[in-house]
Amino acid sequence: MRKLILSTVIAATAATTAATGAFAQSPSDVAKARRAFYTLVGFEMATLGGMAQGKIDYDAEAASQSAGDIMTLASLHTADYFAPGTSNEDLPGETRAKPAIWEDMAGVQEKGMAFYQAVVELNEAAGNGLDALRPAVGKVGGTCKACHDDYRAADF
Repeated sequence: MRKLILSTVIAATAATTAATGAFAQSPSDVAKARRAFYTLVGFEMATLGGMAQGKIDYDAEAASQSAGDIMTLASLHTADYFAPGTSNEDLPGETRAKPAIWEDMAGVQEKGMAFYQAVVELNEAAGNGLDALRPAVGKVGGTCKACHDDYRAADF
């Protein structure tokens, strides 16, 4: 039920915001906020990925904290990070967000929900040992890659 409510809110907010153009921030500030959001997700994933790959010793408390931080980030209202006019074509050198995002917002939302669900599962697994952590980290990483493949340019 939460998933249905969350996806409905995201879709409605994105559609309303896009239609009204009601953003208090400049396009550059929106792109910076979006990049900062994903930088924070990547920061936490680096710890979890390092543990999953055996590059960092597994620590249940640290894994749970990083997973919880990603859950906090995933729970943010992010629709305003995707204001029209903030693609890499609109802001060369400032973002890698392809215009395909705004051409396929339903696909972006679907991938966002897959990310959210994977983060929920990560939070359930993070403190339960390395054997539980590895596939959960892999699933989150897979949702990131799926979005990057379709909606993020390789370079600025």
